[in-house]
Amino acid sequence: MSFFAILVALLLEQARPLAFDNPVHAGLRGWARTVRRNLDAGQSSHGWVAWSLAVGVPAAIAGLVYGGLWQFSSVLAFAWAVAILYVTLGFRQFSHHFSEIRQALDEGNELLAREKLARWLRVDASSLPRAELLRQVIEQSVLAAHRHVFGVLVCFVVFWALGMGPAGAVFYRLAEYLSRNWRARPDGTPSLGLQHAAARAWAWVDYVPARATALGFAVVGNFEEALASWRGDAERFAPGSDGVVLAATSGALNVRLAPQPDAFALPEEGDPGHRPEPQLAHLGSVVGLVWRSVVLWMLLLALLTLAGL
Repeated sequence: MSFFAILVALLLEQARPLAFDNPVHAGLRGWARTVRRNLDAGQSSHGWVAWSLAVGVPAAIAGLVYGGLWQFSSVLAFAWAVAILYVTLGFRQFSHHFSEIRQALDEGNELLAREKLARWLRVDASSLPRAELLRQVIEQSVLAAHRHVFGVLVCFVVFWALGMGPAGAVFYRLAEYLSRNWRARPDGTPSLGLQHAAARAWAWVDYVPARATALGFAVVGNFEEALASWRGDAERFAPGSDGVVLAATSGALNVRLAPQPDAFALPEEGDPGHRPEPQLAHLGSVVGLVWRSVVLWMLLLALLTLAGL
């Protein structure tokens, strides 16, 4: 059933994308804000308690409702799983940023592309050179695809196999949201204990999904280059699991994403700097890489479903 739930959710999300200010996401953001305000007392133990409640309660509710509905009707349980996936999984939650930037670049309007990238990332992109602009678009798009699609799929399937229904999708998305939302702010909140708990927990939660995403990119892209980049250069791309995903992407597409550590050093064979600079055509390659990876994992899940039947 998990395969069909994912398939239906993806089709619904493509046909009718969820608005950013939808009540479900707003409610979860409000829940996380309430937990932070009431439980953030500054100590590390309080941070872990707050994180566990902020992530665990909604995930447990999703799993318990699924189990309760299954006792009455498998159709209702299936509909609930699709609904959970619809609000946690999907390309359309971020793809409009990528599409708008790509269209602006296709039209030769780099100023508009920089403005849209700045609005997406909430940074100053006015002075970015063209290659760096393309690199940022590729990196952010790949990471967004991982966090909104592949990571959710992995956690959903794992929790489903454990008999917890769609709880994994909620668990992953909330863990990712808290890793961004519970960071240092100008007003001094949240506490260091809460920041550490959210960041550390996200590193654990994303460890396996990130490597599953990297493996998928390697299989549907340049396998040898992706694996070599993943094993040898992940830390040069970004810290933690993000570096694994970006390193595999760089090798799979044969494009330079890692910054050159020494501007005066000549890159050697096998070094990330040896790969070509990002070009406009690479944006189309990113789209193809992501969709091929989606097809790969869906086919694998379909085979597992058939084997179970």
